[in-house]
Amino acid sequence: MKPGRPAVTCRFGATVVGVTALTIIGACASVPPSPYGETSPPVVLSADIEDERGRFREIFCSILEERGTSLPDYRSCEEVLTRVGQELPGTGEVVELGQSSRRLVAAVVPGVGWACFENWLKMEETAAAHIRQFGYDALVIEVDAMSSSKTNARQIRDAIMAMEPENAEPELVLIGYSKGAPDILEAIVSYPEIRGRIAAVVSAAGAIGGSPVADQVTQSKLELLRHWPGAQCSKGDGGALESIRPATRTAWLAENTLPDEIPYYSLLTCPEPDNISPVLKSGYKKLRRVDPRNDGMMVVEDQLVPGSSFLGCVNADHWAVAVPVARTHPHFASLFVDDNDYPREALLEALLRFVEEDLEKPTN
Repeated sequence: MKPGRPAVTCRFGATVVGVTALTIIGACASVPPSPYGETSPPVVLSADIEDERGRFREIFCSILEERGTSLPDYRSCEEVLTRVGQELPGTGEVVELGQSSRRLVAAVVPGVGWACFENWLKMEETAAAHIRQFGYDALVIEVDAMSSSKTNARQIRDAIMAMEPENAEPELVLIGYSKGAPDILEAIVSYPEIRGRIAAVVSAAGAIGGSPVADQVTQSKLELLRHWPGAQCSKGDGGALESIRPATRTAWLAENTLPDEIPYYSLLTCPEPDNISPVLKSGYKKLRRVDPRNDGMMVVEDQLVPGSSFLGCVNADHWAVAVPVARTHPHFASLFVDDNDYPREALLEALLRFVEEDLEKPTN
């Protein structure tokens, strides 16, 4: 428990928050030892995944040092990225922090249930405002809160085709958060016409290999999100949970090959055990039986996109990396989501700067 935060007691019982309808019981358990560190086993990388953690750390840390506390939720460099096994050093090259030459656009595809609590969250566009200072831009591609990846892939396709390209070079960096990542992958495989408009794909805490938590949640529990204050979401085709079950994602990956003309990047969530909010503690405890390295929803290695560049492990749980509950609902957050602070603005800038630098490398 962090100093200055109210204790979470066991009297709260069950609460439906986010996509898992998890209970608060797990919050009362003691914090297990850290499964991370330079001496811990490395993340198992297949031969087609390139470890780029060193350079991404250089870029992220340079941004934090340059921007300092002018951005929300400032943390030191060692606090924002988790070290897992031996990490290769960076390149040592200068990190450019001026205006973007490529003018990339971050197009974010959210996860399960987003449309249900988007109005309640009242999220300010602070990340978008921040990166626009440097010539980048950001937008959200709206998809169904409770539909399958197949349905949402079509919505992603339609949204991209409706956009008017502003540059000769592709500018869209599709960032898939949680289920948004497999939604994007299905769109790319199913609709070749969008590939020429995509500069890169980033999976952030992506449910690439599925989530074991999805096997424990019923559709009826998920649909309780439709009663969340201010919710404006439909049942859709009811296939959201089925789409992120491990068996479904494993089968899809086995049957489909990602087109190699698009570069892919994987950003993993690897929170230290004391950086997991109470609402995700139960999921973390259950997943710990499978792998202690999880974010309360996803096992670390299930977040890797085949053939991608591995950017790093962020020290944030599944919500903290993308959903700023604490900023707009501090009282609620103090009870259920008390580890929600993370420098997301700096993270988004680091992602775009890394991708831009990587795209400008000469091809062999």
